[in-house]
Amino acid sequence: MWIDYKKVDNLSIAETYKNLLEAEGLPTKIMPEDGLLSWSELSKFRILVPKGREHVADEIIRKV
Repeated sequence: MWIDYKKVDNLSIAETYKNLLEAEGLPTKIMPEDGLLSWSELSKFRILVPKGREHVADEIIRKV
């Protein structure tokens, strides 16, 4: 099960978070807030991580 970790303003920022978290071994998904049909560079995105692993994402972000 996946849980919302963070919301960001565009695809570029979402991909940056995804790459950072996955480089540290944490599986990550990105999804547009308004659904897959609204996928575009300027859409707002949700960063999703596995439930119970939010603390791992926090630690990774803190290290940066």
